[in-house]
Amino acid sequence: MGFRDEKKVISSSVKVDFINLLSKTGLSAIETTSFVSPKWVPQMGDAKEVLTNINRQEGIDYPVLTPNLKGLQEALNAGAREVAIFGAASESFSQKNINCSIEKSLERFKDVMIVSKENNVLVRGYVSCVVGCPYEGRIKPDIVARVSEKMLEMGCYEISLGDTIGVGTPGEYSFLSFANDCRNF
Repeated sequence: MGFRDEKKVISSSVKVDFINLLSKTGLSAIETTSFVSPKWVPQMGDAKEVLTNINRQEGIDYPVLTPNLKGLQEALNAGAREVAIFGAASESFSQKNINCSIEKSLERFKDVMIVSKENNVLVRGYVSCVVGCPYEGRIKPDIVARVSEKMLEMGCYEISLGDTIGVGTPGEYSFLSFANDCRNF
């Protein structure tokens, strides 16, 4: 969640002030903005302005989200040193979130990875809907494992698994069961 989920567009100066305050809290990483289409996410239309105006602190990483090559190019032009690609383990969620299938998203990410490596930019991978999806219900762990494996093979230094809708409770699905299902992949 974050600024992109606000109904009203938050001003760039408020975002910059907020990130600068977060930089004083001892965090080692602050996800700063998203280089996504303002047509689809108007709240992030000021990504370049935000990233170029924050007061970067020594020892803090300021990663940004980049769903595709265009977003990556804009992020690089704004001085990004770390980016994150974001996919999903749900076809429906992938379509609604980034307007393409899981396979197409992985193809797009390959280009992002190549250009990131050429520019010495670290890339983290996000996988959304690892337990459940608002459109499809329960997600099969082998899909999560496959998407994660593909991102690792591409060169992501880290994979972040997201229980996007918060259904991964101990009573619903144990972590050990999930891990065992992934191992069987």
